[in-house]
Order: sequence, then structure tokens, then C-alpha cells
Amino acid sequence: MTPTIGILIFDGVEELDFVGPWEVLCAAAYGRPGTRVLLIAEGAGAITCANGMRVLPDATIADAPRLDVILVPGGQGTRREATNKPLLDWIARVAAGATWTTSICTGSLLLVQAGLCDGRRITTHWDFIPALREIGRAEVLDGPRYVRDGQLVTAAGVSAGIDMALWLVGQIWDPTYARRVRKIIQYDPAPPYEAEV
Repeated sequence: MTPTIGILIFDGVEELDFVGPWEVLCAAAYGRPGTRVLLIAEGAGAITCANGMRVLPDATIADAPRLDVILVPGGQGTRREATNKPLLDWIARVAAGATWTTSICTGSLLLVQAGLCDGRRITTHWDFIPALREIGRAEVLDGPRYVRDGQLVTAAGVSAGIDMALWLVGQIWDPTYARRVRKIIQYDPAPPYEAEV
């Protein structure tokens, strides 16, 4: 399979929410010619991320190709984008034709507001769980690093997106290839203060 994967970016997006999965998916694409990983924004200008990183999109929502996978990261900017009807409509349209619709952190808010999570199981950053539960349109799970409900996959906060992206590589290709990608990016978490040193 040679999928086209689109990662949505917007002002206030949390850097690791999209850069972590970007690294995983680009490492996977390197071994699978024809696979494309694109950053997609509403406009063509530079995006200023939550911590000041500035990035340029590869495509806009107006000219993006058909996507097999859409990934929606989180960050403070999701609160603003949650009322951006043109962007939410685009997410819903793309998700309707995609094999996988995914989010990291508060990106799940955009999936909820796009009408993609009604009656489904999802997750988000631990600190945003009460707010997402208050909306009342989905069953919001607390604890898992990522949650799959059919073709919808939502990840908890920030670094959980790396775990979800590796799992996704295993679904797109196979788990053996996902393990190889994990080794290539040398992802073997041993968090300080929780692991032996």
C-alpha cells in the first residue's frame, strides 16, 4: 500500500503532537516508495506552533490530494478551530473517504466538532478529559495511550501520538514493519524518574 497521509496544522498546534507522528510516518514512508506524508493547513502561510516553532504547510485544505489517513493534532489552537466551520467541514469530508481518521491530544475536540465521534469511544489529554466529557457526544476514556473505535483512532496527549503512529504503521503495513520503524527511530521509552538509570 502507498498511502497519502495528511497531518493538519494550525496556529497554536502543539509541536510534538504532529512532529512525533511525522517522524514515525516519514520513517515508515522511507521504506515504502510512493507513500506521502503532507502537512496541510487552511492557508499557505507559515504556521506558528504552541511553543513558537514556525512551519510551512505542503498543501492547503483547498488543494490537498485525497487522503488515506488524516491526523489531527492538538494544542491550544484547537479551542479556536473548534468553531471554524470551513475547517471542520473539510475534516468531515476527508474523513468520509479516508481509511483512518486519527487525532492526538485535544485534536479529538476537532473530530467531535466535525461530527465524527458521536456515540464512539475516544481519548484525549488527561487534563482535557472533563471538558470533552462535558460536550457529551462521545464516551471519553481516561487511561489508554490511544483508543481505536472502528477506523477512528484517538491518542492521549503529546507523546502518545508516537505510540499511536507506530500502531498505525502496523495496521497500514504490518506489525513487523512497525517494529522495524520503532527501531529505526530508536524509540524505546525509559522516562526519567520512572526508569532505572
